[in-house]
Amino acid sequence: MRTVFKNIVSKTYKPLLVKYLSKTRTYRYGDIRLEIPPQVFHPGFFFSTQLLLQYINRLPLDGKSLLELGAGSGLIAIQAAKKGAFVTATDINPVAIQYLHINSVQNNVNPEITRSDLFAALSKRSFDIIAINPPYYKKQPVTFQDFAWYCGENGEYFSGLFGQLAGYIHKDSEVLMVLCDGCDIKMIESLAAGNGFSLKLMLTKQNMLEKNFIYKIEKKA
Repeated sequence: MRTVFKNIVSKTYKPLLVKYLSKTRTYRYGDIRLEIPPQVFHPGFFFSTQLLLQYINRLPLDGKSLLELGAGSGLIAIQAAKKGAFVTATDINPVAIQYLHINSVQNNVNPEITRSDLFAALSKRSFDIIAINPPYYKKQPVTFQDFAWYCGENGEYFSGLFGQLAGYIHKDSEVLMVLCDGCDIKMIESLAAGNGFSLKLMLTKQNMLEKNFIYKIEKKA
């Protein structure tokens, strides 16, 4: 029944959403106001960012160093900065970087903003919290916009993530990642394990279209 419902929604809702998101739109979340261009993942229509944000909001953020890896609109980065975190926000998409600067100024915060493919452009350092809403569909990205959705045919994004992660955490770091039931979680777990990490399920949330999961990425002993 759920599959039938998803197919109906895909044929009706999705074309309307694509048309709506073809222009830069203003999005509000609490006291945060964001300008979101068509080339950037919109957190208002996809539940993963909001779920990850809700989870991170429960953590003590004041004085913590937080990295939003692949920040997109910067919703999590800006909220964390407002709560007193020392924030670094990265993205591979130059349009996302441009609007991260615009939205940070508009919301009176000053995170470090860096265009980066995963950790490539970051100096070696440890973060207290890393927030990741990754691309998780198995397809090769072509455009910068694709990098918000596709992790490569063989999960190359996750190979890079888990291969580099150890250089940016300390023993008490919290690395949090949101996934959904439409992605290959077993592949992601296998790639994590191959690099000495495990995924610990922290939260499951079902909505009308999909089931989302918050995982903590932990270094194996």
